[in-house]
Amino acid sequence: MESKAIEVEDGTMPVPASARRRPGSRPPAGRPAAALGSVRRGVQLLLGLLGYAWSMAMLLHAAMGAMPWDVLSQGLVRTTGLSFGAVTGIVSVVVLSMWLPLRQRPGIGTVANAVVISVAIGPFLTAVALLVPDPGFAARVALAVGGIVLNGVSTAAYIGVRLGPGPRDGLMTGLVARTGWSVRLVKTAIEVTVVLVGVLLGGTFGWATIAYALGVGPVVQATVRWRWLVPTGLADAGPRAARRERTTRDARGRGDGG
Repeated sequence: MESKAIEVEDGTMPVPASARRRPGSRPPAGRPAAALGSVRRGVQLLLGLLGYAWSMAMLLHAAMGAMPWDVLSQGLVRTTGLSFGAVTGIVSVVVLSMWLPLRQRPGIGTVANAVVISVAIGPFLTAVALLVPDPGFAARVALAVGGIVLNGVSTAAYIGVRLGPGPRDGLMTGLVARTGWSVRLVKTAIEVTVVLVGVLLGGTFGWATIAYALGVGPVVQATVRWRWLVPTGLADAGPRAARRERTTRDARGRGDGG
């Protein structure tokens, strides 16, 4: 029987008609990130990074404890007199230089992370201060909690497009790959170190720092379930899962061939 070519939904390549799903059959587990489309991925990356920068501004303005890396940045700002955006950019470049011995490769999203957040954080700090000029205790708590939630959603959004991790995330994954240590151990060691150095330099450590460390992970995990935002999660399927999916697709195709 002659096999006619049909075009898949994301327009990537033609497939034989024998591979078309039967009515009522289950769809594949997830679409590749590229199925979002290049424009959609770029927009989502930018919005995710802007949301991340806004969440940083919320936590900084709340003054109840910054994110771990921002505690370090605060200390460097007070020590050097540079702007927060300039310090954030310098720290990103230094962290990226640490990728070299770890054999990590930056992507478009990695560069965008360093540039967009460094440029946006200054204006966003000004904007938050104008919107909430003199927050009371309740408003500061709301800013801190809202910042943590927004940060988790924004993290899932920009990592979910698969255009490269941020400089600090790449440092963590590179160390995990090179040392064989657990993600939890490496991430904790890095963040404890930067917080201690930041506090010694005059950075702000408080309950919101601890709440961020404990709370942002669950927010990211919950956001990953939004398949319209993160089609296939934050990490590629392992080799075994990928082989199993290919085998299933091949078997389904042979069964439909007739």
